[in-house]
Amino acid sequence: MSKTPLRIAITTGEPAGVGPELTAQALAQAYPLVQGGSGATAGVVATRWPGAQIVLVGDADLLAERAALVGVDWRAVLARGDVLIEHRPLAVPSHVGRLDPANGRYVLDLLDAAIDGAVSGSYAALVTAPLQKSTINDAGIPFTGHTEYLADRTNTARVVMMLAGTGERPLRVALATTHLPLRDVAQALTTDSLVDTLTIIDRDLRRSFGRSAPRILVTGLNPHAGENGYLGREEIDVITPAIERVQATGIDARGPYPADTLFQPRHLRDADCVLAMFHDQGLPVLKYATFGEGINVTLGLPIVRTSVDHGTALDLAGTGTADCGSLLAAIDTAVTMARHRQHATIS
Repeated sequence: MSKTPLRIAITTGEPAGVGPELTAQALAQAYPLVQGGSGATAGVVATRWPGAQIVLVGDADLLAERAALVGVDWRAVLARGDVLIEHRPLAVPSHVGRLDPANGRYVLDLLDAAIDGAVSGSYAALVTAPLQKSTINDAGIPFTGHTEYLADRTNTARVVMMLAGTGERPLRVALATTHLPLRDVAQALTTDSLVDTLTIIDRDLRRSFGRSAPRILVTGLNPHAGENGYLGREEIDVITPAIERVQATGIDARGPYPADTLFQPRHLRDADCVLAMFHDQGLPVLKYATFGEGINVTLGLPIVRTSVDHGTALDLAGTGTADCGSLLAAIDTAVTMARHRQHATIS
């Protein structure tokens, strides 16, 4: 008896952007043409995600159109049987590079359908192609971003944004605060919030990434981690107490370290994640190190969600020059996380 495949949902995102065509390109790379061979190996088709089934949530005609536009043999991809489409029709026709608020509700409907499927267990994971926040807001629907929307729809009190690279020991950077003006960061940081964040990181590294004893390195907020209070007291009054509290529960968190020297191979060699205090403290380093293959993971959710680390790239839409590496990495990670969670549930 064959095992039930892991069903991975991909929302194809803003129809005027690169999401639909990157989806087509990524799947064409993941399911290449029939390979050579003879006897038992004749006609074997390689697959990047054995035991997984990809379900695309989007407009089927749009996907076929954008696949053709960038030279992907879409019929061959679908003929494999490992890729299905949950057809959700566009509200109005979409043109590459041209946003239309009339499709704002369509974009959100894709996300709602995928979230509902993941919460119900129909999907083992959710991968999101980029969307355009302005399209949804211009449609009259308040929307601040994927991460916040996922937290609200799953009734999750706190989520953590983590960006990551690929490889045996990938660089992972989580954020204590996300999209805040820099002047608001210090006030937003509290010992309780950092304890919650570190607890979420530790739990998800264990259950979704298979790390049995995660090590988390924590940056300071101020230059040189405050220099013993001369450059700020947040390290003394807020960050160190949070680290000590989680250490008392068995979490291997260390720091606070100066951010300008922490991101070196000799420091990161045995680390599973770095917790940075604000968006532009950790992400420039991560994006430089993982350009083209970085991904975004939302920790703390009851479901698995990964995403690309780039936007809709309206200027590249339809040209075939956008790189699908980040989407492939996001699917890779979603499959891996779903398998870890499945194993943990069975165990």
